[in-house]
Amino acid sequence: MAVQVQKRLFTVEEYHKMAEVGILPERGVELINGEIIEMSPIGSKHAKIVKKLNNLLNKLLGDHFIISVQDPIVASDLSEPEPDVAVLKYRSDFYENELPKGEDVLLAIEVADTTLSYDSKVKLPIYAASGIPECWIINLAKQEIQVYWETTGVDYRFREKVQLEDSIQAKNVPLTLTLAEIFH
Repeated sequence: MAVQVQKRLFTVEEYHKMAEVGILPERGVELINGEIIEMSPIGSKHAKIVKKLNNLLNKLLGDHFIISVQDPIVASDLSEPEPDVAVLKYRSDFYENELPKGEDVLLAIEVADTTLSYDSKVKLPIYAASGIPECWIINLAKQEIQVYWETTGVDYRFREKVQLEDSIQAKNVPLTLTLAEIFH
């Protein structure tokens, strides 16, 4: 006789309540498709790229956008991912009373050292479905960036790989960077 196992998926609201009462750690987990996922540890190369992006983006965009680093966004009722970097629409309250939603994010950036497959197969469709118009996945091993833009619902219509010798231009914010600026 086969036993059928049922998963219990959590909503963002339930996830927040668990955090409020101390069931969840403050950092190191995120809610993805109703499941609480332990995030991979961040290595020094990953941390360096996040710090460089934070520095560069704040210099280039900081007065007109909000640069969010490893903070949660509400992507759906069942997902609250924490992109490594997100460029948010500017709000004078800095999202004090609510977390940003997909429509508030102009660019989500994931830095992938050991998580390339997870970021591209699991998180990317969540970002697309939430309406985030552009996503970059930085592949540390190959020193390249996979760029995705124009959401079609659960995917992106366009994608390209930008190599180390090239520059990258964001589609929704006035931003152009060389990959050398990011990686070196």
